[in-house]
Amino acid sequence: MLEFRFHGRGGQGAVTSAELLALSAIAEGKFAQAFPSFGPERRGAPVVAYARIDEAKVLNRTAVSTPNVVVVLDPSILRIVNTSEGMVDGGTQIVNTSRTAAEVREAFKLKGRLVTVNANRIAAEEIGRVITNTTMLGALVRAMGVVKRDTIVEHLKERFGRIAAGNIKAFLRAYEECVIS
Repeated sequence: MLEFRFHGRGGQGAVTSAELLALSAIAEGKFAQAFPSFGPERRGAPVVAYARIDEAKVLNRTAVSTPNVVVVLDPSILRIVNTSEGMVDGGTQIVNTSRTAAEVREAFKLKGRLVTVNANRIAAEEIGRVITNTTMLGALVRAMGVVKRDTIVEHLKERFGRIAAGNIKAFLRAYEECVIS
């Protein structure tokens, strides 16, 4: 089973990212779940979402405490949350940043494999707003290969309708531009 933890801020789409990942896995015949962990937070407050994907039925409904993959949608989260906490040995962190992987690893003492992408810039250019959820999914799909790129694109079309084009462009750019180290 692969377990994912998404760190973001309210309104950035961490919950949507987890849901799109799970829906895509289900569409490919896998078992998956996605759910948020938040209370009365407001836009901009830290939010965590979780996803699990497996070849067998997923029965565990608890929060993901030992993720294989951590996705950081907002780089400011790194200053207030230890995103490496609980991550399995050999896990992967996917971080939205304009910094190099070496700079991010040193500044925040990140462990595991590190994938970086300037999702803020890509989202601003392709969507017109700095909402990084679909952009970060591009980096995640490239780094992990857990679902097919085209499956996510189909779910982006369904979820975003008339505004899907910008989200698809952002997803595809992040898929190409992310740096895996």
